[in-house]
Amino acid sequence: MIERVGLRARKKARTRDAIADVAISLFLTHGFDRVSVSDVAATAEVSKPTLFRYFATKEDLILHRFADHQGEAARVVRDRRPDVTPMAALHRHFRAGLDRFEPVTGLNDQPEVVTFHRLVFTTPSLAGRLVQYTLDDEDALADALDRGIEGRLQAAQVIAVHRVLARTNWRKIADGRTARDVQPEAVADADRAFSQLRHGTDDS
Repeated sequence: MIERVGLRARKKARTRDAIADVAISLFLTHGFDRVSVSDVAATAEVSKPTLFRYFATKEDLILHRFADHQGEAARVVRDRRPDVTPMAALHRHFRAGLDRFEPVTGLNDQPEVVTFHRLVFTTPSLAGRLVQYTLDDEDALADALDRGIEGRLQAAQVIAVHRVLARTNWRKIADGRTARDVQPEAVADADRAFSQLRHGTDDS
């Protein structure tokens, strides 16, 4: 029984990924607003009801890549060692992402990633939907910090810093620079941002 459940879950994950890959390819080629859900379903060879079982909205077809990182900041705080402060853990985690050139940090110059970010950041409906993802992350991080209004304010600042750093890195790369060229600046910006966050706030 456990094996059948595991197989079913893997098949669902493969179907979800296949639909999303088709959608992203179409959106990058033709533009988000020029491609309909029906176009995606037909190309992916699934019905529209099946597509909507995996993705609640058209925007989620492309933003699922951000969903893979949902709650990540909260997990970093919860999983840190007792002798590591929340800001130190979050800072270390973001720096590690820069070291790995993770797309979520904006520090990635693969053409598809750069184009993907341009599509998300410049399409109003996608940018609007992305706000909800960040608000959910903010709520999760505030719960993990568990410090009342101070924790909520700190969570809002952290999520805002992540967004600003990632978009700053992406803009530099979108202007034609390489990720390795931008990396020292990205690291310096992250260090400066998290230093400001710690100042007067990180006393736990």
